Amino acid sequence: MKAFLLAAGHGTRLRPFTDTVPKCLLPIRGIPLLEIWLRLCEQFGIQEVLLNLHSHAAQVRNFLSHRRDRNVAVNLVEEKILLGSAGTLRANRDWIGNDACFWIFYADVLADPDLTGMLRFHVQRNPVATLGVYEVPDPSRCGIVTIAAEGRIEKFVEKPAEPQGSLAFSGLMLGTPRLLDAIPSRTPADIGFHLLPRLANRMLAYPLTSYVLDIGTHENYQIAQRTWRGQGSPV
Repeated sequence: MKAFLLAAGHGTRLRPFTDTVPKCLLPIRGIPLLEIWLRLCEQFGIQEVLLNLHSHAAQVRNFLSHRRDRNVAVNLVEEKILLGSAGTLRANRDWIGNDACFWIFYADVLADPDLTGMLRFHVQRNPVATLGVYEVPDPSRCGIVTIAAEGRIEKFVEKPAEPQGSLAFSGLMLGTPRLLDAIPSRTPADIGFHLLPRLANRMLAYPLTSYVLDIGTHENYQIAQRTWRGQGSPV
């Protein structure tokens, strides 16, 4: 399978760290986030990754050139002008080819998910997309889903002013060509704000019970240093 690994954001909320280091290379207990993601991809048989870059792209290229483990082919796409997360998917649609489904990962999420179970769930039901979801303490900072019968997502709201629940999109999802068809033509186009809300009732939610943490703030970055025990460890 293939996976989009979205890593082109500026990481402004993590300044001053990201003034000199791309967010995907920030270390979690000594291991860069990008390395953690590539190990996860290898673990679950993902053979090709498309990694989009913007800030400090040269550092990411240098990091990848020195990796010893190259069982996952990494295709680098540098965006001189940010396309937005959905815009990246649209611009690289040809890379997916005829694949029936593919992964989309937010590179600033630290997670240890069961991708095999999530893929099995998706294939059995064949929705437009399957979103990994989890409970969060701060729903106003996340994309919040409302779930109907049998895991169907009937509503998606990105960073709601008045959250109707605390079940959030984790930044891990399975997409299909039908999801790509729904991406608006605007640039930048964002997955949370511009794509997922229009796919209500065509997506499914897959509960993630393992470790998931959005490394988007200084607070969460410090929490990660205290709580991450590595892939395959108990939560």
